[in-house]
Amino acid sequence: MPVSSSLAVPSEVVAPSPLAPSFREALRFWVKLGFISFGGPAGQIAIMHTELVDRKKWISEPLFLHALNFCMLLPGPEAQQLATYLGWRLHGVRGGIAAGALFVLPAVFILWGLSWLYMSLGHVSWVAAIFYGLQPAVMAIVAAAVLRIGRKALRNWVLWGLAAIAFLALFLFKVPFVAVMLGAGGLGWLGSVFAPQYFGLSRAATPAGKSEGVTSTATTAAASPDRAAADMDLPEGSATSSGGSGWAHAVRVIGGGVVLWWLPIVLAGMLAGWESVWFQLGLFFSKAAMITFGGAYAVLPYVAQQAVDQYHWLTTPQMMSGLALAETTPGPLIMVLQFVGFAGGWQNPGTLPPLFAGTLGAAITTWATFVPSFIFVLTGAPYIERLRRVRSLSAMLSAITAAVVGVILNLAVWFGIHTLWPSGGSLDLFALGLAAVLFAGMQWRKWDVIPVVAAGGLLGLVWRLLVVGAS
Repeated sequence: MPVSSSLAVPSEVVAPSPLAPSFREALRFWVKLGFISFGGPAGQIAIMHTELVDRKKWISEPLFLHALNFCMLLPGPEAQQLATYLGWRLHGVRGGIAAGALFVLPAVFILWGLSWLYMSLGHVSWVAAIFYGLQPAVMAIVAAAVLRIGRKALRNWVLWGLAAIAFLALFLFKVPFVAVMLGAGGLGWLGSVFAPQYFGLSRAATPAGKSEGVTSTATTAAASPDRAAADMDLPEGSATSSGGSGWAHAVRVIGGGVVLWWLPIVLAGMLAGWESVWFQLGLFFSKAAMITFGGAYAVLPYVAQQAVDQYHWLTTPQMMSGLALAETTPGPLIMVLQFVGFAGGWQNPGTLPPLFAGTLGAAITTWATFVPSFIFVLTGAPYIERLRRVRSLSAMLSAITAAVVGVILNLAVWFGIHTLWPSGGSLDLFALGLAAVLFAGMQWRKWDVIPVVAAGGLLGLVWRLLVVGAS
């Protein structure tokens, strides 16, 4: 029975399409995507667009773009959330869970193996030399990310100002990361009211009966002769397809998701103690998952500050090495948090073997990082049409994205200080030269991340063992 609700979902449903893939066929694609999703969020989103929109035509261009906008409004890794939403659009909840999980599972196992090798062999001279070279590579990668994101996000002087304020707040005044993100969102909301032109919005009035002047995906798909499979009908189990209440759908997803999210964390506290590293990892990364707007680079300063300086789970060089390892694996870059959890468990094992303690730390960190993303996407997916029409949310996203540029600049400076003046000593000229060369290669020769990481490790090995060792 239809229920009137502010969360009611648009009811445009048309006949199924022969383009719709079977669940098995889609599953094969999600498995493949998990192994080839290199290149950070931009590369991963480009792969999904090429495969799902251009080649397979399972998803239409308007729906893909609207889904991407929706995922960018959420905290967490947008590429993984986009895969989750598209999987839901094709096959409902099971499709969303399969797509989102398979997007990260290959990286989980690969990074676990790399973390084990690093923590067990990190004191061997040649391994230490490789990771010495990785630190300038990471510095160059983050600096290039500042420029790349800044060019796209900072479209006018107001957004430039927001980025500068965010950087100064973090670097000079040590304002908490959460406060910076909340402040940027609040300024974006005010901007949507008083100065919308600076936040990508138009001052044009919304026509009567329209929602913020945006054409719905269903209408666009219906008007197009080349409709994609996912535009044809909502997946089974959604609020619209089942005729149920939007509130009931939200309660089911949030209630079940929150129980699954916190169950292993609470069990860790009950079995190992509320002060144990495993409960603390689960609690900390659950909080981080709620505020990770802007991707991994944006949240890393917050994580590094807490994990290195407050909890002492790992050192700054280990944090930079973990980021380099995460850069070489498929999946979202935020997988670096799994390395933090592994290192925290390995170096604080209690009565457990270090490998087992590190594995538990990695597992609970990964769980706390990604389960909230499933809850966000599967709760909001049926209402994407309503969410994307809200002008204030678009303005808030523009402001937060601008602030993220300042946040990433703070990360680049933080990495640079620890790389170029290790342990507060004299300037490391080799690290400075290597970082400059790798940065120039990424900027003007368009070098990819993985060759940059490989070159940094190789040159660090040569410098430490052959040049410094021979002198």
